[in-house]
Amino acid sequence: MSILNLPRLSAEEAANLIPHGATVGFSGFTPAGAAKATPRALASKAKTLHARGEPFQIRVLTGASTGSALDEALASADAISWRAPYQSSPSLRKRINAQEIQFVDMHLSHVPQMVEFGFFGSIDFAVVEAVDVYADGRIFLSTSVGATPSFLKHARKIIVEVNRHHHPRLMEMHDIKILPAPPVRLPIPINHPLDKIGTPFVQVDSTRIVGVVETDEPDDVSPFAPVDDVSHKIAEHIIRFILEEKAQGRIPREFLPVQSGVGNVANAVMAGLGENPDVPPFFMYSEVFQDALVDLMVQGRLLGASTTSLTLSESQMKRVYDDMDFFTRRIVIRPQELSNNPGVIRRLGVITVNTVLEMDIYGCANSTHVAGTQLMNGVGGSGDFTRNAYLSFLVAPSVAKGGRISTVVPMVTHVDHNEHSVQVLVTEQGLADLRGLGPIERAQRIIENCAHPMYRDYLFRYLETAPMGHVRHHLDRCFELHQNFLKTGSMLPDVV
Repeated sequence: MSILNLPRLSAEEAANLIPHGATVGFSGFTPAGAAKATPRALASKAKTLHARGEPFQIRVLTGASTGSALDEALASADAISWRAPYQSSPSLRKRINAQEIQFVDMHLSHVPQMVEFGFFGSIDFAVVEAVDVYADGRIFLSTSVGATPSFLKHARKIIVEVNRHHHPRLMEMHDIKILPAPPVRLPIPINHPLDKIGTPFVQVDSTRIVGVVETDEPDDVSPFAPVDDVSHKIAEHIIRFILEEKAQGRIPREFLPVQSGVGNVANAVMAGLGENPDVPPFFMYSEVFQDALVDLMVQGRLLGASTTSLTLSESQMKRVYDDMDFFTRRIVIRPQELSNNPGVIRRLGVITVNTVLEMDIYGCANSTHVAGTQLMNGVGGSGDFTRNAYLSFLVAPSVAKGGRISTVVPMVTHVDHNEHSVQVLVTEQGLADLRGLGPIERAQRIIENCAHPMYRDYLFRYLETAPMGHVRHHLDRCFELHQNFLKTGSMLPDVV
């Protein structure tokens, strides 16, 4: 039972099997584990057909964002008509905001269930990356799981990219389980971040595997930039607050699992937690395993991690692959329906840290749309964690564009996290604990602690002069800062 008994295809041959209009589920959660050769070949096919005046576009589903070989290549070739649930590609973003591609922005924990129940229609092809595939239909995925098991379960035809670059022992980290349909679901038996409840492979009917494409290339994960001063200050505020909560007995002595989103602030927070001697060694229950975590795990500060992707730069991935005896016992890679599952997050009492674009004076947060209209990336998993965390932090720098933009505004232009879900807001200026506060108390604390000094007077005047109500707003002025920026390039006219 091996790859030798399955049909071999070139990437071009695989791409030629996928017709115009097909719905394709691709592996990938961040660039980790994303299909590579076949999407590039599909982009090339699209360019050739378009040059002849023939149409070629497909509907694209993934676990989250992907690498340049998938989203960027296909979008640049005008080969995508519809996309879900998250993206970070410049070319794809441009086409989405021009309404040339229909985009469905979703909480990532919902994706497998939507596929399972047929809400997206039929899945024509699954194109997935693996470290191995057996003739009996067992597929061993590579550096991410994401929504791939659901795509494989429901796709009419399957193309497997076997990537020889990745370590075959990745299968020892995988924990694959697809939840049964309601109303017969039982509680998910994950009571510890490293509990395993499934198998190391996805089982499919081998007759649906139409071909195997062999590749040998790394994931397209760039190293994060060194931690800047703003990220460092945000991390300091969060760590100080967590230690105060622990001293008050609101976090147990043995600590709680931690989740952090993607980016420099998340890396700074994790590094800071690991370096602080007052923080005990801890576990993670998250959706991404990033560069800073490798060092923490080697140092014994991070005891173990549950994730759905190894989003590691090539140098850090090599460190993992060079010591698989150590890492395979400490990392579990699950489907995103489990890594981001609200019930498990709440049961384990996860402490979460995620970034936003802007926050308003009452605690609503926008993590997706610039000026309320231009999609940046998507909501991703931030809502899954923020709404169900034991303690949640949403973070942003207080200003952007050299002070011309305030990230603290009277009213956010797009709401992804409303005031009922948001607990703690943080900028480099300070931290606003909103738990148990009424709207006006929240506004005063956010302005005083989180807003940049150059915007505080404006925000306080806005609050004090707004018509009385449970929530006070000038409906004719609530977007004045945004309108100023669109007209003059600065939210405050006197800021240059």
